[in-house]
Amino acid sequence: MSAYIIVDLTPVNIEKMAVYSAQAAKTLVGYQGEFLSKGSVESLHGSASHTTKVIIQFPSKEKAVNWYNSEQYQAVIPLRDEAMLSTFHLIV
Repeated sequence: MSAYIIVDLTPVNIEKMAVYSAQAAKTLVGYQGEFLSKGSVESLHGSASHTTKVIIQFPSKEKAVNWYNSEQYQAVIPLRDEAMLSTFHLIV
């Protein structure tokens, strides 16, 4: 069954955001992760805590968790934390 990582984010450093995005995207390949959507949030009800949302699909929960915990992705987290404020959610 597919699993999804939903990222709510607000960029705080555009230059670092671009570098992080490129590096993070490369880490998805080995885990069959693919971007389904990325863009600005428009709330239809309630308020959004971040300005942007990203949806990444994986073939399984195991692949999603293994990607997030992978050495490759963990290496880019310091850059992520300089580039944006974010919250990651796993949906299975």
